[in-house]
Amino acid sequence: MYKTYLKALQLINIHKSSLCLLVFALVTSNLTAQVDTDSTSMTDSVKVQVGAAQMNKYIPLLKGKKIALVVNQTSVVGNTHLVDSLLALNLAIQKVFAPEHGFRGKADAGEHVKNSKDTKTNLPIISLYGKNKKPSPQQLADIDWVIFDIQDVGARFYTYISTMHLVMEACAENNKKVLVLDRPNPNGHYVAGPMLDSRLKSFVGMHPIPIVHGLTVGELAKMINQEKWLKGRQSCNLTLIKVKNYTHQTRYNLPVKPSPNLPNNLSIALYPSLCLFEGTQISVGRGTYSPFQMIGYPEKKFGKDTFTPKSIPGMSKYPKHQNKVCYGIDFRHKDNMELMKGFSLKYLIDYYHKFGNKAKFFNGYFDTLVGNFSLQQKIKKGWTAEAIEKSWEKDLKKYKALRRKYLLYAE
Repeated sequence: MYKTYLKALQLINIHKSSLCLLVFALVTSNLTAQVDTDSTSMTDSVKVQVGAAQMNKYIPLLKGKKIALVVNQTSVVGNTHLVDSLLALNLAIQKVFAPEHGFRGKADAGEHVKNSKDTKTNLPIISLYGKNKKPSPQQLADIDWVIFDIQDVGARFYTYISTMHLVMEACAENNKKVLVLDRPNPNGHYVAGPMLDSRLKSFVGMHPIPIVHGLTVGELAKMINQEKWLKGRQSCNLTLIKVKNYTHQTRYNLPVKPSPNLPNNLSIALYPSLCLFEGTQISVGRGTYSPFQMIGYPEKKFGKDTFTPKSIPGMSKYPKHQNKVCYGIDFRHKDNMELMKGFSLKYLIDYYHKFGNKAKFFNGYFDTLVGNFSLQQKIKKGWTAEAIEKSWEKDLKKYKALRRKYLLYAE
């Protein structure tokens, strides 16, 4: 192992003053993922080595090149941020592109993130959330390589993969190279949900894939590129660094929460199912310290568990039903582990039937979020969860065949 590290040192010819920092960064590449404090066992995490940790595979590509990074708080190797590790190697980082929630991951969902300068590194931070979702030619003019290293959670409407798509598109248009440092998908062990209807393509759904797509960001990048989903059917110059010791059945515990309102394993597992409630009048626990682990509404008939959404800066400034007692289900205290097993419509349909004024249950965002016009209509017509899920089987079978072409890891 150390021979590999020494070879990397020779290749990049770093200054002696950076040697200690480099050794630290390389040694941390073999550290195990940090264990979360929730009840879900994630013992397989000890084997996993993310793409960013395998510096000997990509540092030689970057020597003497001008670099931009698409990163956030999840872009760590051990306890060290990737930006800090690469700066310690005297690589020519020019700027950082920040996705939704910002570079440090402190902005609320949907909150406008402004361009700024990182106080720690003095690097310019360019927001890719808001009006400017795609790097401009001017922003890429002084760049040779763009590195994408962000932890995803495997749901089509989680916007980091939309940012990756637009970065790949900008690089294709401006003849820049893309390096994706892959990370595990904590919901990568299954595929579920409706396929995206192309008429509902948006920043919360850019690809013809199901809600639970079963791909790592590296596999999805490969699919986007080779299926010619970029604008003008272009493809970018793409390099991938795979995760070591990982399959789609690996239980992986995220070392850093991927966004402010996904704080632990339980929230991440429930997210694909509970996020559908964002398109309704029902609260998913935003405004509490356990978001996406509970659902409720300010009427007692919705359940015995209670919570009161409050304004929490950095998590949810203006939560749904703010300062009102919501009654519902707290999945942290529930023996029913159905939602931990995979995507489910059970609770969405149940709460629709409980809701008084059914014409107001769904809001105008639901179809866009789900990426499907028919789901809302089928629920209104009284379809069961089983019948609805069966109606997706044909499309999912085709998708699974496509998915197998791009898998980098065993199923």
